[in-house]
Amino acid sequence: MDPVTLGALGLAAALGLLVLRVPVAFALGAAALGGIFLFFAWPAGGPFQPERAMRPVFSFLASDPYSFLHSYPLVMAPLFIAMGHIAHRAGFTTDLFHAIRVWLPAMPGNLAMASVMGCGGFSAITGTSVACAAAMGRIAVPEMLKFGYSKSLAASCVAAGGTLGSLIPPSLLLVLYGIFTEQSVSQLFLAGLLPGIATLIAYLVVVWLWVRFDPSAAPSADLRPDRAERLRALRGAWPFFTLFFLIIGGIYFGLFTPTQAAAVAVVVATGLGVLTRRLSWPGFVDALRETSYQTAAVFAIAISATMLLSFVALTGVATALLDWIQAADLSVFMIMGAIVLMYILLGAFLDPIGIILLTIPLTVPLIESMDMSLIWFGIVVIKLLEIGLITPPIGLNVFVIKSVLGRTVPLEAIFKGVFFFLLADLVILGLLLQFPIFALLLPTTMF
Repeated sequence: MDPVTLGALGLAAALGLLVLRVPVAFALGAAALGGIFLFFAWPAGGPFQPERAMRPVFSFLASDPYSFLHSYPLVMAPLFIAMGHIAHRAGFTTDLFHAIRVWLPAMPGNLAMASVMGCGGFSAITGTSVACAAAMGRIAVPEMLKFGYSKSLAASCVAAGGTLGSLIPPSLLLVLYGIFTEQSVSQLFLAGLLPGIATLIAYLVVVWLWVRFDPSAAPSADLRPDRAERLRALRGAWPFFTLFFLIIGGIYFGLFTPTQAAAVAVVVATGLGVLTRRLSWPGFVDALRETSYQTAAVFAIAISATMLLSFVALTGVATALLDWIQAADLSVFMIMGAIVLMYILLGAFLDPIGIILLTIPLTVPLIESMDMSLIWFGIVVIKLLEIGLITPPIGLNVFVIKSVLGRTVPLEAIFKGVFFFLLADLVILGLLLQFPIFALLLPTTMF
């Protein structure tokens, strides 16, 4: 079989398995192994001889996954995951939401704004959007409904706010993108900071406009905390700010590498949990258990993705795609438009990790051929994946919120609300595409 045709079929098979909701690790691994087997068993112009493929396939299985796992940068993934679970078990993220809620002025929509900002803080620590949506859905949405907020605004602001974890560091998606594209994770973290904060501000503007044009959606909550309560809330939030500035400040000023920052953050998060008497031994054990489960899942996906990358390189399908695009003489605008459309369509149906690892073999060579920054492109991709998390018909965060709230809020009400936040996302995406310095400013000034 022609190698390029085999490579295209292998990628199509992986995509098809993902659409059928096969777990990401199994979908990518099955497509890679099946493709590598056929590559050696059925050479171009030759007969099908399965016995020829046995030794190369087993040799590949023995070496490729081990070579990938024996990688120093990969250590940061479980460390950041552990830090997020420990901070959550110690209640640091809940304290942040309470502090924001207390300190925001008493005005219509302040609880929704506090929820968006709390989601930004929660996801910045945990690095995962789905966990943020699930936790804040239990904490913030019932609080807003109690004060008479519309169901659509209450649920959609948390669903959209949960996506902020993809850009605001430390982000697991940025870690995986950096490892697979061999880009600096430090620079990716800093590149995601300004677009992440800009997205958070855009969401706050959406809430403000929503309440301004529909005052009944967010009655003014009768919250009048005294000075003592505000100071208590601020004292409760200091562990969160300590962790965040330790990671970002340490990386920006060159005190830590991302891996070192992750290790220091785990130790500091544990120490702060013990110091504040918020982290119990059972809670610490639960955090480690959840870390083990999530790390195993991430590593299984990463190993399968590595195998798929090897298969794509073996067949030369990426090179063939580059040759076809050069022969078609497509403009940069048309290529970027096709990439954006592809990610938005895939994001509406598939898991973000699966999308990013499936598409890297094809999109990264294209960007390199156009002499564009892979750091900037990584932020664009993550922004597109954020959009996919709340895009119908299968916005993952929307369904997470729905599962948490049950019959309290109809699914159509959540999707109706996230439409306004999607418009804000598209504005930020347009700024990223038009002005790459938006993402590259901080990385170019880091020490």
